[in-house]
Amino acid sequence: MTEEVRYQYLRPAQIVARRKACPVAYVPLGTLEWHGVHNPLGADTLQAEGLAILCAQKAGGLAFPPLYYGESRSESLMEANAADRELIAAGMELPPENFTPARQPFSASEQAVNYHKLLLHILAEVQSLGFQVGVLVAGHYPLVDHACAAVLQFNRSEISKQGGMLAWACVDYLLVRDRYKNAGDHAALWETSHVMALHPQCVDLSLLPPKGEKLVGVGGLPPQDATAAFGQETLDASAEVVIHEVQHRLAHKSMYRGHGEGLKQGLWRTGS
Repeated sequence: MTEEVRYQYLRPAQIVARRKACPVAYVPLGTLEWHGVHNPLGADTLQAEGLAILCAQKAGGLAFPPLYYGESRSESLMEANAADRELIAAGMELPPENFTPARQPFSASEQAVNYHKLLLHILAEVQSLGFQVGVLVAGHYPLVDHACAAVLQFNRSEISKQGGMLAWACVDYLLVRDRYKNAGDHAALWETSHVMALHPQCVDLSLLPPKGEKLVGVGGLPPQDATAAFGQETLDASAEVVIHEVQHRLAHKSMYRGHGEGLKQGLWRTGS
């Protein structure tokens, strides 16, 4: 049986033991968004959570509860911004007007600021729980930009600079583009394979039309070709890079403290 690594399921002594062995916390970030008729609406968050758990299982540390809420519902969202947004709304049997800025209590700018504050709050909470490296794992691709902004600000805080936690942000496809030419997509081969590997009961490829026919809210290589095996392969490849990045940060925290240096990647490859 695989050892439990999810923070919310563990007792205090179990958490302390894992934290002492590897003081790394993984925080999955996602959203609720259309991912085709064949995938669950939580696909982004499920992928981020799956990668976080995989990293903790392979190399230690703990996976924190995933964040499904708080991101902008006016920008970088299929229901709000996709060219076929009206077809997406129809697929959900909802009026397209539900996803317009007029239905939001805050402007796009206010939503971005609120999310930034939320990420800083989460990082501060993780730091208070005794971790030395906190990783924001983005599943919804646009969230990596917000995560990176929070990381840069957090790492310049006085508490962090004085020996506190070092933050970092990542998204799976950017880590393995050197190995997979078509890494990353929306609800197509890449993401569908991930969800099949992590939660096969949530994917139904039989709902897709034959290859070549138009797909609503899907972009990338044909999802009809998705397999759980490919999903696991690419998740393992991403986890391998994440673990190298994290271990290098644990051993060389000072290298990532300066302005903008918290986003550096690949230093472990050069032996720096």
